Amino acid sequence: MATNFTESDEKGQIMPLNNEQKKQYKSIGHDLKPVLIVAGNGLNEGVIAELERALADHELIKVEIRSEDREERAAAIAALCKAGRAELVQTIGKKALIYRKNPQPNKQLSNIHRYK
Repeated sequence: MATNFTESDEKGQIMPLNNEQKKQYKSIGHDLKPVLIVAGNGLNEGVIAELERALADHELIKVEIRSEDREERAAAIAALCKAGRAELVQTIGKKALIYRKNPQPNKQLSNIHRYK
């Protein structure tokens, strides 16, 4: 599974989420509803555009993949993370929790800031 990173260190190297961050984000994600649903049409321009908007607004989002095949779901989640330059926090069944840091988040929309 591809790993995407969302934060940079002082040298500009991209850093993955640490275990403490993942634990915090999983806790926040538990109460979130899916804001993006990928169904039979797969990843099209509309889905990618909505992914971009959702990540920019909320930073941490829950996505539902409506596919019965586990490998197809994993591939779709990996493609979403790659397209959104985001990191996968957690996958449970048909739902995935995805995070991408926004350097200038709207504190009223960001799930990270609203649930701290």
